[in-house]
Amino acid sequence: MNSVTEKIKLSADKVDDFLKKYFSKKNTNNDLFEAMSYGLFSGGKKIRTYLTKCAFDIYKIDEYKYIPIAGAIECVHSYSLIHDDLPSMDNDDFRRGKESTHKKFGESTAILAGNSLLTTAFEILSSDEINVDKERKLNLISALSMCAGHKGIAGGQFLDLKFEKKQKNKKEIIDMQQKKTGELMGFCCESAAIVAGVEDDREKLKEVGLNLGLLFQISDDLLDRHGDSDKIGKPTKQDEIKGKATIMSAIGEHQTKKLAQDIQSLIKESLISYGDSAWTLVECANYIFKRDH
Repeated sequence: MNSVTEKIKLSADKVDDFLKKYFSKKNTNNDLFEAMSYGLFSGGKKIRTYLTKCAFDIYKIDEYKYIPIAGAIECVHSYSLIHDDLPSMDNDDFRRGKESTHKKFGESTAILAGNSLLTTAFEILSSDEINVDKERKLNLISALSMCAGHKGIAGGQFLDLKFEKKQKNKKEIIDMQQKKTGELMGFCCESAAIVAGVEDDREKLKEVGLNLGLLFQISDDLLDRHGDSDKIGKPTKQDEIKGKATIMSAIGEHQTKKLAQDIQSLIKESLISYGDSAWTLVECANYIFKRDH
């Protein structure tokens, strides 16, 4: 286990502990919560949690402030995956080596579980768990809501489905992937500037997150083409079967890898001014592209 993997697991465990304690205070003794829990605590790496920690490291903010925000982010991310897997969406039967939520609990329960996780994210952000002043709390809520809606995850998934089996250019595909994957990673980074109260950094760090999201999606697309399905936890080579619009389908694999290298360089250049405090964020970018699952 390399050091980045260890750091990711450590931050994931802390956020899982927070979420379990948070839910333990609620009346969660019902079948719907079982489906929510199945999708939320599914064994994923929680890279977005670690990305949030790395962004908060820039300002040397105590971890107790990032953990609840990362918990809200994971609720949004899990909601999106539950819904993405539905038969009316990507129609995936497996996620992270086990049955998708709708295969385990049925479609209607999966839809409601996803909806409930989405609303839970904003419940967390508006709660006393977020130890910041009112203005910063409202900024967090506003920024995350933009990421989750038609300008972000939902809009990106809409375009992803709309683009299937159609020839799309590089610009259109990047726009779709930045919405679907990049916006939430943008919030991971931007949230640190919001909590630190450094308004001038918000746009800059969000842009870093958007680029990290694009890098993540390129890595995902390469893994779908060349990866080990046992490691990934779901069947590979699905993009071609479903006619998904990917950057590789627009410009080819060689140029896609070159684009990924250019994005990595851009991320590093964007973070130079923060010095050593941004090193873990740079390291995270390298990990995101080189991961094998």
